[in-house]
Amino acid sequence: MTQEIDTNDLGEAIVKKLKTIYDPEIPVDIYELGLIYDVMVNTDYEVKILMTLTSPNCPVAESLPREVEEKVKSIEHVKDAEVEITFDPPWSKDLMSEEAKLELGML
Repeated sequence: MTQEIDTNDLGEAIVKKLKTIYDPEIPVDIYELGLIYDVMVNTDYEVKILMTLTSPNCPVAESLPREVEEKVKSIEHVKDAEVEITFDPPWSKDLMSEEAKLELGML
C-alpha cells in the first residue's frame, strides 16, 4: 500500500529547505530575498521551481539553480526537481520580504 503524501505539506517542506539556501553576496535566504517566484508539486511528487537571480550577470547563475535542485531532490518523497530561471519580471528589492528588508537595514 502506497502512503499518500499531502502535496501542501510537501510544498511547506520545500519552502523550509529553500530557506536554508543563501545568496552568497547577501546575508538573506533566497526565499525571503524574493528569488523564488513559484513552487509547483504534482501528484507524482515532482517539483518545478520558477526562480530568478538578482541579475543576469549574477556570479552564482550556474551554481545556485543546481544547489536549489539538489537540496529539493534530497527531501523525502520528492521524486524529481527542476529549476527554471526567468527574468520576467526582473528581480527588484520590492520582491523582498519585510524580514529580509529588516535584516538588510532597509526598513
